[in-house]
Amino acid sequence: MTPTYKELCLFVCDVAKSTGQMMANERKSFDPARIESKGMHDLVSYVDKESEARIITALGAILPESGFIAEEGTSAKRGERFNWVIDPLDGTTNFIQGLPLYAVSIGLLDGDELVLGVVYEVGRDECFYAWKDGGAYLNGDPIQVSKRTDIHDALLATGFPYNDFSRMDTYMEFLEWSMKNARGVRRLGSAATDMAYVACGRFDAFWEYDLKPWDVAAGTVIVKEAGGTVVDYSGGNNYLFGREIVATNGCLNELILTKIGEFAKK
Repeated sequence: MTPTYKELCLFVCDVAKSTGQMMANERKSFDPARIESKGMHDLVSYVDKESEARIITALGAILPESGFIAEEGTSAKRGERFNWVIDPLDGTTNFIQGLPLYAVSIGLLDGDELVLGVVYEVGRDECFYAWKDGGAYLNGDPIQVSKRTDIHDALLATGFPYNDFSRMDTYMEFLEWSMKNARGVRRLGSAATDMAYVACGRFDAFWEYDLKPWDVAAGTVIVKEAGGTVVDYSGGNNYLFGREIVATNGCLNELILTKIGEFAKK
């Protein structure tokens, strides 16, 4: 019998935590010589690959019919119904540089619908998780998005483009507007963590373009179950594969989309 979404989610929490702790141990004796480049400013380490293999083995055991959409391509298997969307180490550059902000991110697609998400932020030992209609949690405690409605009181998060600079003009104009109008803007280097922080109210909104499905799948479920909104730049639902995303507390969604649209039209 197929496990429930809740049962699967709690199992994934354990997988993410054990993988994260393995990463933390590897970081103590990390070998920079084993870093590879997948493209401009796009790095991968042996820790990414070993972590992904570990995760896929565990998830394949609990849900044998499932497939995988994973950053490092450890498995090309696709499931007819279930597919895991995995970023084994979100924040690879932070990890390589010794910055203690990186995460394990695991989401699950049931057909075309994201139904559970787990983001384990290793440095703070914080596990954010949610499943469909089950609410969102941080280390066992329920979480909700903020209720801030005034942009001047809001703390925003973003990620800098690192190899696709085709929309830099629009991005920089909106960044400038955000810096002038919001309480502040942060760039942590892990989109999964950014979205988890929106879900628990540390950030009020997050935006970025050129992200991949594994960057945002888990965070999407957590934000939505925490009462927030996740859309693409047009306000639609093409954020998983469309490479643009806005995640907010809901209150600021319309304003942010309006401003992004205004700058894009220039």
